[in-house]
Amino acid sequence: MNPDLHKLLPYPFERLAKLKQGIAPPPHLSHIPLSIGEPKHAPPELVLDALRNNLAGLGAYPVAKGLPELREAIAAWLTRRFKLGAGRIDPDRHVIPVSGTREGLFAFVQAVIDRGRQQPLVLMPNPFYQIYEGGAFLAGAEPWFMDTNEESGFLPDLDQVPESVWQRCQLLFICTPGNPTGAIMDIAYLKRVIELADRYDFIVASDECYSEIYLDEHNPPPGLLQACEVSGRHDFRRCVVFHSLSKRSSVPGLRSGFVAGDAEILAKFLLYRTYHGCAVPNQVQLASIFAWNDEEHVIRNRALYREKFQAAMDILGPVMDVTCPPAAFYLWPRTSVDDETFTRSLFAQQNVTVVPGSYLSRNSVYGNPGRNRIRISLVAPVAECSEAMRRVRRYVESL
Repeated sequence: MNPDLHKLLPYPFERLAKLKQGIAPPPHLSHIPLSIGEPKHAPPELVLDALRNNLAGLGAYPVAKGLPELREAIAAWLTRRFKLGAGRIDPDRHVIPVSGTREGLFAFVQAVIDRGRQQPLVLMPNPFYQIYEGGAFLAGAEPWFMDTNEESGFLPDLDQVPESVWQRCQLLFICTPGNPTGAIMDIAYLKRVIELADRYDFIVASDECYSEIYLDEHNPPPGLLQACEVSGRHDFRRCVVFHSLSKRSSVPGLRSGFVAGDAEILAKFLLYRTYHGCAVPNQVQLASIFAWNDEEHVIRNRALYREKFQAAMDILGPVMDVTCPPAAFYLWPRTSVDDETFTRSLFAQQNVTVVPGSYLSRNSVYGNPGRNRIRISLVAPVAECSEAMRRVRRYVESL
């Protein structure tokens, strides 16, 4: 067996299930799960219709590179969304479909880490998406955590990373907007990341799966490729981005996303994927074209999240230390008691499930940045979210 398997830690939701084990919440209260970032909005009909109309795609093997028309739709979307120059994204060289960002992120680490170099490091934010850590371990690298806390605007403090760490870094994961904080990296921050990548010769993988969930309709979050464009870095050297339809279009079960950026890196990643065997099914690719080409359903999606954030802040703001993030669909409030105690007791008393913040983080020299916080996923329908917030408030007021 792979000796690195023993390094993998239990997934946050495994730990959450154990924490809740043996608890019988009040039977008169229906369960409201706000733990997993799984959108519950209705999927757009145009995507469902495209799936139904293209089931003949089951009769053919998909290819790892993806259908040309899907890559063209993705290239056009990237150009519109991130203000890239016309023709900057070559669908044949700069885009590869993946089976959701989770699969793509994990596979990417396996392809790019050079085990022959001494003690390779993969840097990542803390809290973080656990796939970053697991991917690093199984690629023969070690994770190095960059705390995101209130003092740093919930962004990794790049100046706090020792030079010896940058020298060993082979891959830097960034997440913008962030999970679980919703913090956005501006162009200046992203340009700084690129400068560090050039100085220390590492790859930057930007997880941008929340990029289309933001509160200010007129101010969408920038992305890494946009920072490349502003910098005149038209070959996207050392830079790749990951996007998904799961959050953007409320279709997490479609398992459809893409990676885009540095053509030289993607050529080698494509070689890996021809053996990896995770090509996106043809009918999923054809349905995805409709999703990437349509913005109206995404605008409606954002409006629902804005409504939920407003309700959550109106209800919880007076009783909790909570702020409204600029993007993503999470709340990241402080708790007045231990985060595990809060989560367990909230479930026991109100039948609402959230995630302890410490389950999404690792201990650092400064402690665990998720301790005494919880992550609330505002993924349920508006009325259900509002009811959940009222229950959370009742619990907080009982403390």
